[in-house]
Amino acid sequence: MLEKNLSVFPIGEKNDAFAQYFIGQSYLNMLTTSGVGIGNVTFEPGCRNNWHIHHKGGQILLCTAGRGYYQEWGKPAQELRPGDVVNIPPEVKHWHGAAPDSWFQHLAVEVPAEGASNEWLEPVTDEEYAKLK
Repeated sequence: MLEKNLSVFPIGEKNDAFAQYFIGQSYLNMLTTSGVGIGNVTFEPGCRNNWHIHHKGGQILLCTAGRGYYQEWGKPAQELRPGDVVNIPPEVKHWHGAAPDSWFQHLAVEVPAEGASNEWLEPVTDEEYAKLK
């Protein structure tokens, strides 16, 4: 069942523009694109994005609903719940997404920087994902 109102921010439309960088279904509602880009990203259970790197600016995740995970390359994954904040420095390879049994929603805040870009990398494999608690 699609959860239209997981938090105070509506989930938006299917994230077709970035679907190639996700395993499973995600939804995107851009709250603002002026100044600081803030997107409400919603993940169906089991959905996660590929490994990726934010060059120059970094990213901040503000967790608003459900249960998910964040993992930096070479480190153990950390569980995320509403109220958690993740500060992702520039040049750190990472991924984030929902737990296998829970919807997950976060606000993705793009830290502005001159020449900032995002580099999408390989998917998080099913084997890697299955190791999560």
